[in-house]
Amino acid sequence: MPEPADAQRAPQAITRRSRRVSIIWIVPIVAVVIGVWLAWDTLSKEGPTITVTFDSAEGLQAGQSQLKYKDIVFGTVKSLTLSKDMNHVLVTIATTREAESLLSDGTVFWVVKPRLFAGNISGLETLFSGSYVGMLPPETPGKARRRFAGQEDPPILAAHTPGRTFLLRSQRIGSVSVGSPIFFRDLSVGEVLGWDIGDMAHNVTIHAFIRAPYDSYVHDETRFWNASGLSIKLGASGIEVQAESLRALLLGGVAFETPAAEVHAPVAAENHLFPLFVSREEADSASYTRTISGVSFFNGSVAGLANGSEVTMHGMKIGHVTDVRLFADQAAGTIAALVQYEVQPERIVGIGQRRYKTDKEAVAALLDRGLRASLHTANLLTGQQTVALEFVANAPAVTVTMKGEDFVIPSTDSGGFAGLAASATEVLDKVNKMPFAQIGTNLNGILQSVNKATTGPELKDAVDNLATTLAAAHDLVKKIDTGAGPAAKHLPEIAVELQRALASVNKVLVSVDSGYGDNTKFYRDLDRLLVQSDEAVRGVRSLADLLAQHPEALIKGRGQ
Repeated sequence: MPEPADAQRAPQAITRRSRRVSIIWIVPIVAVVIGVWLAWDTLSKEGPTITVTFDSAEGLQAGQSQLKYKDIVFGTVKSLTLSKDMNHVLVTIATTREAESLLSDGTVFWVVKPRLFAGNISGLETLFSGSYVGMLPPETPGKARRRFAGQEDPPILAAHTPGRTFLLRSQRIGSVSVGSPIFFRDLSVGEVLGWDIGDMAHNVTIHAFIRAPYDSYVHDETRFWNASGLSIKLGASGIEVQAESLRALLLGGVAFETPAAEVHAPVAAENHLFPLFVSREEADSASYTRTISGVSFFNGSVAGLANGSEVTMHGMKIGHVTDVRLFADQAAGTIAALVQYEVQPERIVGIGQRRYKTDKEAVAALLDRGLRASLHTANLLTGQQTVALEFVANAPAVTVTMKGEDFVIPSTDSGGFAGLAASATEVLDKVNKMPFAQIGTNLNGILQSVNKATTGPELKDAVDNLATTLAAAHDLVKKIDTGAGPAAKHLPEIAVELQRALASVNKVLVSVDSGYGDNTKFYRDLDRLLVQSDEAVRGVRSLADLLAQHPEALIKGRGQ
């Protein structure tokens, strides 16, 4: 059966590949682009990963604690791990790209937390935000590093402050600590940064930073001294209390001053080394460059005399004691106190005009004038003593002798309590030399002689004869009263009686003369007693006159 014509002409479908991109692919493409951009942005902002070692990670938390410099975030703590020796904490920090230029060998890291350090309270903001790692890059770029050793304490200077650092050398650090203030004319102009421990076997080198413009007042002859604590002195004017400031009293401190003659000298260079004196008094003494060393030997007590005690002349300080010790004199077989001291002759006005070529000639001239050393009590309460150089009149001549490099200055006991004790000893010696035993013996002999004379028969006869004579005289008077005529008849009898009385009296006088005359032992003992008594009275009178004219001699001793 034939097919219809329409069936024979049926159309056929033709398939073709489309050349347009489907819109469905736009979403993943955009996602990929954004992901790539985010990855590039993240990688471009990331800096190097660093590791900082701390003794403790107190307050730090991984993923939260940040790395900051001037309150700008430069990284985040990634992890906290222990070191292999189990003694430290390794803090891994992912930094930003901006921090890369700050990470050099001079960068300092520390943990910022609430603390009291160097007299300042810092880190109070971390009470709410939590602790973070602080960073202080060096002033000048250095070699890049990725591993650091963190500090337990923050740096003294939290920012780059203009100024200079000077070195102070001292035997002891005393109360000076890190952060102690540095004073100039009572102004706080710097801080102590720290000290070197390399040469602490001999001394300590302190790093002192002085801010600009005050660093320009430091010259080569500037004097630095320890201004820590409280200075109390008991002198003739009373109690003197000195303190630089309350801050120096609590934290310690250093002060400096430049002598008036050196203010125009060149400014000291950075890291210039200065000595650190114990006190301002010693710093002022350092301006005297010339010294003469002396030594004296004292036989008495030197209690209250120590290193640093004053050496005076007319009550003014001219030096100080450098050493006090005992010295055994093998030749004399005695032990004396050896006192070494230094005298600064420039303290005496006009001493700069030298009249002698050498110190030996000058010392020889002073010894010829009677220069001697003695001990004086400076304080009655504390017993502190000083070495006084004074000129003694009519002092025996001595020659200049040396003990090592020190001039030997003879000593004397004319000053202070030693002089008073010597004067008292001299008086006691004179009193002790008086023959009290002999005087007592003589007086006892005199009393015995008088007792014998009063109880002897001669005196009794003389008294009896005298009584008879008086009776006869009484009768004579009666007879004269009754009449001259009858009395005249008895004149021969009266004459006889008077003759007898005179003979008795003469006998008594002869007896007394024989017992107490010029050539008797009694007379000689009495004469010696009177002479010794006269000497004793004159000695007491001389002492009384001396005390009446010079009552201060009871304390200072007899003057020249």
